Amino acid sequence: MEKITLNLKYSGIEQKEFETYGADLSDATEKMNQRYKGSLGWISVPSFWLPRVEEIVKIKDQISEQSDEVVVIGIGGSYLGAKTIIESLQPNEKKITIHFCGNNLSSASISAVINNLENRDFSIIVVSKSGSTIEPAISFRIFRKLLKDKYGESAHKRIFVITDSQKGILKEMADQFSYASLPIPSDIGGRYSVLTPAGLLPVALADINIEELLRGAADAQKHLSVTNVQENIAFQYAVTRNVLHKKGKLIEIFCNYEPRLSFLAEWWKQLFGESEGKDHKGLFPASANYTTDLHSLGQYVQDGPRHLFETIINIKEPIKNLIIPEDDTKDGLDFVEGKSLDFINKQAYLGAIKAHVDGGVPNIIFDVPKLTPYYIGYLIYTLELSCAISGYLLGVNPFDQPGVEQYKKNMMSLLDNSTS
Repeated sequence: MEKITLNLKYSGIEQKEFETYGADLSDATEKMNQRYKGSLGWISVPSFWLPRVEEIVKIKDQISEQSDEVVVIGIGGSYLGAKTIIESLQPNEKKITIHFCGNNLSSASISAVINNLENRDFSIIVVSKSGSTIEPAISFRIFRKLLKDKYGESAHKRIFVITDSQKGILKEMADQFSYASLPIPSDIGGRYSVLTPAGLLPVALADINIEELLRGAADAQKHLSVTNVQENIAFQYAVTRNVLHKKGKLIEIFCNYEPRLSFLAEWWKQLFGESEGKDHKGLFPASANYTTDLHSLGQYVQDGPRHLFETIINIKEPIKNLIIPEDDTKDGLDFVEGKSLDFINKQAYLGAIKAHVDGGVPNIIFDVPKLTPYYIGYLIYTLELSCAISGYLLGVNPFDQPGVEQYKKNMMSLLDNSTS
């Protein structure tokens, strides 16, 4: 099967620059492996869950049999991964409608979901390592009350919990009220949890083949176990980002030419931003949806400060293709008549690369053969591994988030002292 490849032709990085990172890569790999020595960790998640897919499918079938709609409650890594895969693959026939909630504190947003559930049978999936994060905890309380009002004593049968397997408020509630539950291993943080039940159950409900998703990730796990940087695209991406950062680049723009990948960028921004943004270090992770944003951000990218570079996800085979029709109206477009829309999109992609690189913006390109569960799983695992290695190369711990914890403490303090 064709692999995802990394094209560094336009990165401005020379071969000799990779060679200087041999010892640093070995050290980063050793730190990562030592952290997860003797435990599952996210590194082995694909091969762990691949033979256990039926455990997730069984709960998915239970939810599907009793509900027309599902509310997935979570924030950050507890929802972005699932949302990413569902939006990227967009199955043609959804047997159940999935709403994502608990990722903000907007009354209007939550009320809109509540309105959509009127006269519909629904269940809720709560995803949280601890159960104490305030945004999803509030949403869980609101939707739990709706379930109780509608279904009475049987409401607990419509609540499904994905949480830490050993501790936390949500784990205690699941045990006390007999909620069906699936585990997020204690040694896996939210932003690395997409290939655990946190992502797999909502994705399965969207009728996406999670076995193929995990198979792609498991193949990536196997292919990327090599330590030679020339054979490991995760290492190559990590090194290239760090070299460009040392050369003065401060911003990485994650780009696509397929709008359904916009949430992949949102997931990527959390993965790298939360993993590397520490000790006043790290690239700022931004994103752009081309060709749309070529008409807005394009001017800044082309002629603004030279402190940025682009990472592009290029889908080689189109999901669908349209041919530009014949037309006797004099609209000035006869030169594209008979050509495919994907062909034109690819010319825009090549034209933008040339313009931006010529203008001093390096480009890194992930060539993905096609958008399928297999390749999305492969890409997600590749980016996770690259992020872990990149963080260690940068000199930070890629697995904590002290800055996020500080905002939570401040908010809780303000709430405790408020009178209304």
